[in-house]
Amino acid sequence: MRIISGTHKGRRINPPKSITARPTTDFAKEGLFNILNNFIDFEGQKVLDLFCGTGNITFEFASRGATDITSVDDNFQCCDFVKKTISDFKMQQVKVIKSDAFSFLKKTANTYQLIFADPPYEMELEKFESIPQLVFDKDLLLPDGFLIVEHGAKTDFSKHQHFVEHRKYGNVNFSFFKKNS
Repeated sequence: MRIISGTHKGRRINPPKSITARPTTDFAKEGLFNILNNFIDFEGQKVLDLFCGTGNITFEFASRGATDITSVDDNFQCCDFVKKTISDFKMQQVKVIKSDAFSFLKKTANTYQLIFADPPYEMELEKFESIPQLVFDKDLLLPDGFLIVEHGAKTDFSKHQHFVEHRKYGNVNFSFFKKNS
């Protein structure tokens, strides 16, 4: 894994083999950020990375200038790795929270310009599909904010009222949701 762009462009991220999280591929990540570049100026943005795993997406947002990033994962090893990496890369704008993502969403009072969620593909479908509704029910996006959910081929969010677009990069699928202002 590597950081695609920004102040840390080209830096490698090497999580230990004991972390079993499935990081977003560089190919899919590059496609995702090419799309986001058309809609968001990352500089100064507030971002939430749910199910952050190796921190792959978190590091990309930080490298591109997001100034307030919250990374949430319930795996102790993942959180430790992300904390170590943000220290090594001097990314002070990142906060790591060890928590179940659903519990975090239910408790937080914060709002974000962008929320990225990459739950395990094998998660129970009903729980997986509840993520967008929970985000919008709790009003966690700022006006014109985006929610992006990474998922496998079997998940279809196209009927959700805030669904905007679906993109596929190899085996990686992204569904985009937008809060209208």
